[in-house]
Amino acid sequence: MRHGKKFNHLGRTAAHRKAMLANMASSLIEHKRINTTVAKAKALKQFVEPLITKAKTENNQTTEKSTHNRRVVFASLRNKYAVTELFGEVAEKVGDRPGGYTRIIKLGNRLGDNADMAMIELVDFNELYNAGKPAKKSTRRSRRGGGKKAEAAAPVAETKTTDDSEE
Repeated sequence: MRHGKKFNHLGRTAAHRKAMLANMASSLIEHKRINTTVAKAKALKQFVEPLITKAKTENNQTTEKSTHNRRVVFASLRNKYAVTELFGEVAEKVGDRPGGYTRIIKLGNRLGDNADMAMIELVDFNELYNAGKPAKKSTRRSRRGGGKKAEAAAPVAETKTTDDSEE
């Protein structure tokens, strides 16, 4: 039975699991994307996204609270270079994103043991996916229909009918 099993233990002891996730999170922050198994990628996503949120909210706080956030993140990451990169470059880039900082892309099976492989990456650092999409509009749309599109389409239809009748 799985009573109280909130996360994947990945077949490791608690200390081994924490060390592995800290190392993987440091590598993800440093290299912006890493290849791993799907199970580890999902566990890493749950581990690293709260840390990125702490780094993001640090920029809006006073000095005392930012020091606290850095220390909390350092306790999880155990790598001062990764913490510096996270609170600097990564927090700057994800400042306006309301969550969902990582993306998992499945890659197929590994040749040696047929394990499901995946690439986990920081979303804002992938220029290929972000290049094709224009900036989102910040206006709200109503569900009633009509609006600017219907008004713009109506005169176009009338001009076409008048052009056909003149010929």
